[in-house]
Amino acid sequence: MEYFYAVLWVLVGIILIFSMGRENKVFYPIGVFFLILGAWWAADSYTSLNLFAGTWGWVLRGLTLVTLVLACIQFVVEIRKTRANAGKK
Repeated sequence: MEYFYAVLWVLVGIILIFSMGRENKVFYPIGVFFLILGAWWAADSYTSLNLFAGTWGWVLRGLTLVTLVLACIQFVVEIRKTRANAGKK
């Protein structure tokens, strides 16, 4: 089942980057995060390390936080740009 999640996260990342990225830039950092998450999950299943606990778990949590902050900032920028363009019409 671990391999399924690794493949799933990689596929989600590819879809977000190549399909959804054209619609909005906010999907690029999220897509890259899912690619990293897929590699992380695969590395966890291939090695004897538990990459979801201890120091590695905190690294993943930090990466998740950074991705969430970047996505929120990009989302706010896009919303403001959309509202500004709508006000000009």
